[in-house]
Amino acid sequence: MSDRPSPPPGTDQEVVAFRVAEQDFCVDIMAVREIRGWTQATILPHAPTYVKGVINLRGAVVPVLDLSARLGLGALDPGPRHVIIIAMIDGQTVGLLADVVSDILSVSSDRLQPVPDIASEAAKTYITGVIATEERMIRKIDLERVLPPLQRVAA
Repeated sequence: MSDRPSPPPGTDQEVVAFRVAEQDFCVDIMAVREIRGWTQATILPHAPTYVKGVINLRGAVVPVLDLSARLGLGALDPGPRHVIIIAMIDGQTVGLLADVVSDILSVSSDRLQPVPDIASEAAKTYITGVIATEERMIRKIDLERVLPPLQRVAA
């Protein structure tokens, strides 16, 4: 789990909801800098399998992570319909490959339910909670856990 304190019960937080491998996820909107269409990434030799490569973002070299591969859902084969969510993770700009951004939601902290105890430890590593809506279950991703500390330095 993240070392950040949870918001007080009843407070609202905004999240960006998106789909990856036909699953719904979200991240805190404060971490998101922009959302852009898929750009072919330059492959980095010997990078982890979930790193698609790097892109040029207004002169900055930004690593692009395949969230589907990172979350154990299989690698995406990105195309023109995919998006890159540009986010800040511990002061580093990172691109997160997703199928589509679906919503920006305002969620009351008491609607964010804990990850069920039957979930694997690997699932709990990346997911901080579940938001149940009438239509779907949206898992909230802890971005700090998506990019391991040692790889933050190397990326």
